[in-house]
Amino acid sequence: MMANRGLCLGVNVDHVATLRQVRGSTYPDPLQAAEECRKAGADGITMHLREDRRHVQEADVRAVRDWKGLPLNLEMANVPEIVKIALDVHPDEVCIVPERRRELTTEGGLDVVGQAARLRPTVEALGEAGICVSLFVEARPEQLESAAALGASCVELHTGGYCEARGEAREHELARLIAGARRAHELGLRVNAGHGINLENIKGVLRIPHLEALNIGHSIIARAVFVGIGSAVREILEIMAEYTGGERA
Repeated sequence: MMANRGLCLGVNVDHVATLRQVRGSTYPDPLQAAEECRKAGADGITMHLREDRRHVQEADVRAVRDWKGLPLNLEMANVPEIVKIALDVHPDEVCIVPERRRELTTEGGLDVVGQAARLRPTVEALGEAGICVSLFVEARPEQLESAAALGASCVELHTGGYCEARGEAREHELARLIAGARRAHELGLRVNAGHGINLENIKGVLRIPHLEALNIGHSIIARAVFVGIGSAVREILEIMAEYTGGERA
């Protein structure tokens, strides 16, 4: 993602599709949501095409890609069917995430160390196709080092632990994210972050150094119920504009 300011916002529109799928209707349309996000100043659109197709459908991904109003970041599991779709659709970026059928949302980072042999062909195929490859990881040195060794361009740090923690535990999680971002930067990886970020906790996230993008979905779509999606995006962007590059933010 590219932006005129230092920190980009990718809006995940999965839960627009969730509202549609729960009733089996034709609305609301993730593509329309993407356009509203663009008009509000977002820098990119994120969509997770799950194996079970619980929300976003392949047609949604293709529609947003054909629209080309903003760069598309496709979240996906490392499974042949979805890899094939990614190579055909050719999003600007792919973020490989762990995926379990019964989870409500992604529950943690990818085990890059343990799955390196399975990940390598996918990372190489996507990279050779000119797609930026990101891995969704915990901020642990061994995971970051393995991501760099595989040839990933970027990592997205899993912020869920920080966002869900309170008190001293939250400060501990933030320190881990800060250290992880520094290590990723040393390894030559671009650094994004996402999961669980909302208006209450985002200022802490902005203490993480070297960030290029935040990917935020559920909290923006939930807030949109009350203020509209454009206002929900602008609220987040207003706070993100305070980003100074890290710990002193």
